[in-house]
Amino acid sequence: MASTEAPASKAAAAPPPPPPRRGGSTLGDLVLRFLLFASCVVGVVVMVTSKQTELIPIPIPPFLLSRSAKFNHSPAFIYYVAALSVAGLYSLITTLVSFFALLKPNCYPKPVFVIFDVLFLGILASATGAAGAVAYIGLKGNSNVQWRKVCDIYDGFCKHIGSSVAVSLFGSIVLSLLIILSVSALAKRIPK
Repeated sequence: MASTEAPASKAAAAPPPPPPRRGGSTLGDLVLRFLLFASCVVGVVVMVTSKQTELIPIPIPPFLLSRSAKFNHSPAFIYYVAALSVAGLYSLITTLVSFFALLKPNCYPKPVFVIFDVLFLGILASATGAAGAVAYIGLKGNSNVQWRKVCDIYDGFCKHIGSSVAVSLFGSIVLSLLIILSVSALAKRIPK
């Protein structure tokens, strides 16, 4: 009987295991995915609403020609809108999955999300780069190939484009943070 009391006193002396952390990285994941969704939606809305019509003088005075600048006049901007729309849809779906993962923490497909997050980071970064390059040529022009600046004429259009590209760059940074968060959470699950 003495031998049964000794383990009981040892078990009582051992500190209880720490409570499991619940939802720490999942909550951060949810917030970042919502920020990604918001940045994609804002980037698309600002780009799609960027339209400006100006009267441009032609070489034969005194005639003025009405010309419009729209996002769909450039294939890079069309690609940008398509890429941000798809990334926004993806972020909406993964935001909902992350929300349900807070309710059921054991059924969260993080490895699949990491793969698709990296894929969509590449798509989002390439679209942002393409739109940014076309916006830069519109702002500065290129004297070597005789491309004139257009932002001195279409200033409102260029402000919309620049704002949209900046929001998309923020979305790319958020997606990079999501990848870092997901990979670090997966690395903690690897037994040592």
